[in-house]
Amino acid sequence: MMDRIESWKLALERLRTAHTVDWDEAGRLAAEIARASTDTTLRQAAEQAIPILRQAAHDGEAHDITVAAQRRLGVVLEVIHGLTAPRFGRRNALPKKLTSEERARRTLGLPLAVQLTCDDIHQAYRRLAKTMHPDRGGSEQAFLDLAAARDVLIHPGAHKDA
Repeated sequence: MMDRIESWKLALERLRTAHTVDWDEAGRLAAEIARASTDTTLRQAAEQAIPILRQAAHDGEAHDITVAAQRRLGVVLEVIHGLTAPRFGRRNALPKKLTSEERARRTLGLPLAVQLTCDDIHQAYRRLAKTMHPDRGGSEQAFLDLAAARDVLIHPGAHKDA
């Protein structure tokens, strides 16, 4: 698949740098990318480019249409560059596990790096409890998770990290 992406990349770069763009060829290339790509972002970018590329092929003298078509080709090319760029950092590294306090802060929508008072915690809890309460159309489990998050933040020593 990477060979195919590299060939699409070269073809798109050739089209972008050409003095006069063959919009029919650009439309065919975008259709091929939309049909054959396994990456959803690339496929969506190509699908969104197809209508304007077809319009540019039909009415290529309109300046605003050609500018929009150039931009759409640029979007598809940026997605391809993102797929082919080397990745830095640890490969296949799992994201850092959150502590129970960090999970509770995220649940309540509180910042991670700020010292909190009990009033801050209660205020965030009450704000979310109004929408998540089962009597207000929320789920029971979400409301219980919200209450547990409040308890973890108010009594931090009583709860262990899971």
